[in-house]
Amino acid sequence: MLREFRAFIARGNVLDLAVAVIIGAAFGKIVSSLTDDLIMPVVGFLTGGADFSSHFVLLGPVPAHYTGSPTDYAALKKAGAALFGWGEFLTVVLNFLIVAFAIFLIVRAANKYLAKTMAAMKAEAAVPPDVVVLNEILAELKKRPLA
Repeated sequence: MLREFRAFIARGNVLDLAVAVIIGAAFGKIVSSLTDDLIMPVVGFLTGGADFSSHFVLLGPVPAHYTGSPTDYAALKKAGAALFGWGEFLTVVLNFLIVAFAIFLIVRAANKYLAKTMAAMKAEAAVPPDVVVLNEILAELKKRPLA
C-alpha cells in the first residue's frame, strides 16, 4: 500500500496540482492586497466611505455583552450580531472578478503562445521526409522521355 501511495504522489498530475495550489494561494494574497489596499479604498473614497468593506446594515439588536463601537463591522460580527455585510460581500465579489480576469489574461496569452507553437510544428511536419523523396523521384521520372 505504501508503494501504491508513493506511485500516486509521484504522478505528474498530483505534483502539478500541488504546485498550482501553492501558486494560487500566493496569487490570491496578491489579489487580496490589490483589492483591499488599492482598489477598494479608491472605490470607498469615490462613494464617500473610507473603508468600503465595513459597510453593513444591522439586522437586529446589538448583543447585550457588546461594549465596542456600533459601527465596527468586524467587532459586531465577532460578537454575534446579525449583520447584512454588503460591503464585505462586494469586496469579495470584486476580488473574484479580479482573479478571474487575471486568469483569463494568463490563459489567453498561453493560448496565443500555444497556437503559434502548434502552427510552427504543423508547418515543420507538413510534409514527411519520405514524401519529399518520393516527390523528387517522381519529378525525375517525369523528366525522362518515354521509351
